Amino acid sequence: MQLVSVDIGGTHARFAIAEVEDGRVVSLGEPVTLKTAEHASLQTAWQAFAARHGTPLPRAAAISVASPITGDIIRLTNNPWVIRPSLIPERLGADIYTVINDFGAVGHAVAQLPDADFEHLCGPDRPLPTEGVTTVCGPGTGLGVAQVYKAKGVYHVLPTEGGHVDYAPLDGIEDAVVKRLRRTYTRVSAERICSGPGIVALYETLAELEGRPVPSRDDKTIWTEALDGTDSIALAALDRFCLALGAVAGDLALAQGAKAVVIAGGLGLRIKDKLIRSGFDQRFVAKGRFQNMMAGIPVKLITHPQPGLFGAAAAFAQDHA
Repeated sequence: MQLVSVDIGGTHARFAIAEVEDGRVVSLGEPVTLKTAEHASLQTAWQAFAARHGTPLPRAAAISVASPITGDIIRLTNNPWVIRPSLIPERLGADIYTVINDFGAVGHAVAQLPDADFEHLCGPDRPLPTEGVTTVCGPGTGLGVAQVYKAKGVYHVLPTEGGHVDYAPLDGIEDAVVKRLRRTYTRVSAERICSGPGIVALYETLAELEGRPVPSRDDKTIWTEALDGTDSIALAALDRFCLALGAVAGDLALAQGAKAVVIAGGLGLRIKDKLIRSGFDQRFVAKGRFQNMMAGIPVKLITHPQPGLFGAAAAFAQDHA
């Protein structure tokens, strides 16, 4: 069965034609990426994809959305689009559909992708467990979190909003970051730091601590300068980002009782080499009395180029097997 797989984030909406059979994804076509800011709604973006595709689209859809899936009005967390699932047949022409949280979709990808689509980051170098919980988290426009539970040959995915838990600073610099963020936000969540835009607060805090002028720069500029090494403060902010992500990933693993952790998201892929060489692993295991237990948890990075699209199709395959 063919379907249109859609992955909608805060910045981009990605589309591809997928084929599913017997509850699993058979193939995923070449993706088309559209900027959400250039389209008024999912419907107009869908029409743009249809125009590029050139032939009638399948009348089935798998749609992953960066938002909790509650009720018939879905307002995206970092995107002004509003989606009403009950209107999908009328507006998109899809008679059969699945709508799932974006990191719920990534959870399905984690459950169905082969070992070759994961790269080892730290902890024991062994495959993902076939029984128990795998925590999935990843920085992008926000911080997505889900968990995959496997038992007796089947799996279940539980999407969460774990990225919005309180952030726990672990040293004086992180105290200063939280203090700076509190000028704007009463409550500082993990997502305020462990997401693409979060590097701005890290950069500005480090510049302020060194007594330097604090230039107004957007997150894209800081990420570029950090990854190419042209700005020492940006590079230091990236190091701090990796430390914070390690700590948060460890907290989530503790909370979910995980036997493994998978880091996902496009930003995770971009900083892969930095994560491996940073203090990510040390912060991940630094959980006091549970340090030995944390050291026994494998942490991997998903390397499939489109886990959201693959996972949305996998969720549809499970729903309509």
